[in-house]
Amino acid sequence: MERAGGGGGMDALPDGVVQHILSQLSSARDVAACAGVSRGLRGCVPFLPALYFPRGAFDAAGGAVAADDAIGRMVEAAARLEELVIYCPFSAARLPRWLAARSASLRVLELRMDSAVSSGAGSGHLDCIGVVPNLEELRLWGLTMTRAPAWGQLERLRVLEIVGAAVRDVAVNGAVGACPNLTDLALIGCECSGAVAMTLPLVERCRLDFVGSGNCSLALAAPHVESLEIQGLCWISLQGGNRLKHLTIAKNTGSVYNVEIGKLPELEKLSLRGVQWSWGAVSSALQCAREVKYLVMKVEFSGDHDTLEPFPEVDLVDFFNSHPKLVKFEIHGAMFAAMCQKNSLKNLDLRFSIPCLEEVLITVRSPLNAELKLNTLESLVKYSPRMRRMVVRISQMKNCHGSADGFFEEICKFMYMNNGRVRIE
Repeated sequence: MERAGGGGGMDALPDGVVQHILSQLSSARDVAACAGVSRGLRGCVPFLPALYFPRGAFDAAGGAVAADDAIGRMVEAAARLEELVIYCPFSAARLPRWLAARSASLRVLELRMDSAVSSGAGSGHLDCIGVVPNLEELRLWGLTMTRAPAWGQLERLRVLEIVGAAVRDVAVNGAVGACPNLTDLALIGCECSGAVAMTLPLVERCRLDFVGSGNCSLALAAPHVESLEIQGLCWISLQGGNRLKHLTIAKNTGSVYNVEIGKLPELEKLSLRGVQWSWGAVSSALQCAREVKYLVMKVEFSGDHDTLEPFPEVDLVDFFNSHPKLVKFEIHGAMFAAMCQKNSLKNLDLRFSIPCLEEVLITVRSPLNAELKLNTLESLVKYSPRMRRMVVRISQMKNCHGSADGFFEEICKFMYMNNGRVRIE
């Protein structure tokens, strides 16, 4: 193929084909390589819809200084740029100029701020994000925010993700408040303490993952939320969970003291995890989830303060009568032990039934109260007409315990009597 007037190779391709090829590229390395072998591709840089600058892209060329020059040239040349992703080191002071140059066309912005070289102005450079009024997706990595960003109102922003950040509660509240029309919010691995308050009228998916030893509370109003994951918070209040289908609350260190949630009529899966929860928080969460179909209970201890306590006795009949739609149940040692107490089975009779339960995974850590535990296992199988599979997982049980051998023997007998439905791990 040759154009009239000579020339061949890549430069012989029609402009439409060249533009289509270039539209499939985003990596700055690939764009630079193409521009180096074809004048036609070089001339089509203004049609680039996306630019991606990976980590280490300019290590051999001089680091942040070289990156600033290259990023600036390419951003200014890409007149139709819709997506900008920068993972390599760059000077934060240059960011306002780049965003201002593409403020009319930019739709997606992702910045790795832990690689940014700051001149000492702190997180103030991020205020320039407010000059991009049509932004729809914003992802920020490794930043520090000590105050609310001056973004104004990002009316078109639908997706906000902040990962690995050190933030104050006032900064979180301000950042989320500047994005009134979010549908997806994720704060992942963020260090925060204080009181976080959010009103998210349109959000459908929300993940709040806080780390660190500080105590943090959450007041969330989200009438349209369908999936909610909460990690690392001590006090939790949720308003408007009528559409919530998946709820996870976890805390790997410290305690969950209080959970205030209204009725969750559409809830399909509830997962409660952590080292210590107050029994009031556990009871409140379970009471709101009466329609749940899949329940995961992996809380180690109860107790209101630093004292670790076992769960109080749980009546098996009352529990399953309160959760009649339960299909799948994963139960950790503490909750299972609470269902294996002296009076846990006192209300069993022939009228009792667990009508929907099909799968149970039970983790057992101690051979103590072996007879009561076996009675509970047998009752779960007997009163669950749709039971297809029960997995009994023996975890961290010391073989030196005097009653361990007898417990294993009885568990094996139970498995053989229910061959095909019961399995031991």
